[in-house]
Amino acid sequence: MPSVFNRYATPFITGLFLVSLVSGIALFFHIGPRGFHGMHEWLSMVLILPLGLHVWKNWRAFTVYLRHAPIAVALVVSTVAAAVFLMPSSQPAGAGGGNPALAVLNRLTAATPAELAAVLDTTPEAVTTALATQGIAATAPDQPLTAAVAASGKSAMQVAQALNAIGN
Repeated sequence: MPSVFNRYATPFITGLFLVSLVSGIALFFHIGPRGFHGMHEWLSMVLILPLGLHVWKNWRAFTVYLRHAPIAVALVVSTVAAAVFLMPSSQPAGAGGGNPALAVLNRLTAATPAELAAVLDTTPEAVTTALATQGIAATAPDQPLTAAVAASGKSAMQVAQALNAIGN
C-alpha cells in the first residue's frame, strides 16, 4: 500500500469523525446553520473511503480482533440499537411526527378553493385558474381539492407550486 495511504487513512478518519460528531450533535439539538445536514450526510459518506483504507492497512490486527467476544457483543448491541429506530411507532397515524411542511401541504390539498382563496387573499376563481395551469381541474369552489388532485394524477407539491404562483 502506498505510504500516502498509510500516513493519512487514520488521520482522515479522525478528522471526518469529528466533523460527523459535531454536525450530528448540532442536528440532534436543532442548532447551527442549515448546512450541517448536508455536511453530516456527505462527509459521513466520504468517511467510508479512509475507513476502508484503515481496515486494509490494519487487516491482520482486525482478523485477530474479530475472533474475540467484545467485537461480537458491540456489533449485536449496535444492530439492536439501530433496529429500535426502524420499528413501527405505536402512535396512531397522523398523531405527530414527520415533516411539518408535508403535514401543512396535505392540509392544503384537503381544503376547498374557497378556503384557500380566503387564506391567500384572492378569489376562488383565481385559485382554480392557478390549479388549472398545473393540470388540476377543481370542480367547484366548495369541493375539497383531494378528489381533483387524485383524478389529475398530480402531486401535492404541484398544488403548492400552483398556489405559490398566485400573486407572484
